[in-house]
Amino acid sequence: MNTPQHTIGSGFGAQSTTRDVLRGIDLTGRLAVVTGGYSGLGLETTRALAGAGARVVVPARRRAVAEEAVAGIEGDVEVDELDLSDLESVRGFAGRFLASGRGIDMMVNNAGVMASPERRVGPGWEAQFATNHLGHYALVNRLWPAIEDGGARVVSLSSRGHQLSGIRWDDVHFARGYDKWQAYGQAKTANVLFAVRLDALGRDAGVRAFAVHPGQILTELARHLSTEEMLGRGWIDEQGRPVGTGFKTPEQGAATQVWAATSPQLAGLGGVYCEDCDIAEPLTDAADELTSGVRGYATDPGQAERLWELSAELTGVDAFATGR
Repeated sequence: MNTPQHTIGSGFGAQSTTRDVLRGIDLTGRLAVVTGGYSGLGLETTRALAGAGARVVVPARRRAVAEEAVAGIEGDVEVDELDLSDLESVRGFAGRFLASGRGIDMMVNNAGVMASPERRVGPGWEAQFATNHLGHYALVNRLWPAIEDGGARVVSLSSRGHQLSGIRWDDVHFARGYDKWQAYGQAKTANVLFAVRLDALGRDAGVRAFAVHPGQILTELARHLSTEEMLGRGWIDEQGRPVGTGFKTPEQGAATQVWAATSPQLAGLGGVYCEDCDIAEPLTDAADELTSGVRGYATDPGQAERLWELSAELTGVDAFATGR
């Protein structure tokens, strides 16, 4: 049964923190994988889950940087190497993890890039789509035996930026002109569609999937944006400080993905887009400005199935393929 895309009245909100959503939750004996779990929201997620007793595995493109970043965290954290833009690196990490014989209880697809200059990876793939979506798609499919074994929750970090673009089916890799924000929007829509399809495929095995919008937080994710661009968008003042009340702290920003990964309020639910520590409402209009809620094209089961098939074709990986 599909989960309705409507709020459940969680009692949490935009100002809730990871500490708030984990109150009373004991994760001792459970294992989480948090991609990019060594900076920004990922680091806060690692800190929160480890603090609640979980063993946290942090696959990182910059292993030495990651090891230094998590060194001060109280709890059980391990770092391994992973470059999501390199499918051989994905294969290598998944192989090492599966060889350990452990199951996964929480899989948080947190790593990503935003509004980056045009870059090609692998066989000419657009880098934001490849890193934010295809890399995580391949990783989850390769880790599927461990995810299925743990009856995991899989959380994909999306964004309100999904409202900038649906999937450009005729040109997903921007061969005909690159726009960094359109590319980001497409990748974030892909993150939602991935969760919709994975939930449909995995729920009979006890695996549920969610997509989340963390809110506006100034982290390393904005590294490709110039000061002038952030000033022009009204995000910061002349001193580089966030402007207005719309920005969250990293602990508040990480709360929604931690809530989605752990909350008993979501038992039996999945395949939905969440924000502010609750399931979001669907958007029924075509407002020009980014706003709360989720676009219909991002949660459409038919679009989700089509994207899954395209991703399987591009990566050569599909844990659910007939005859695997």
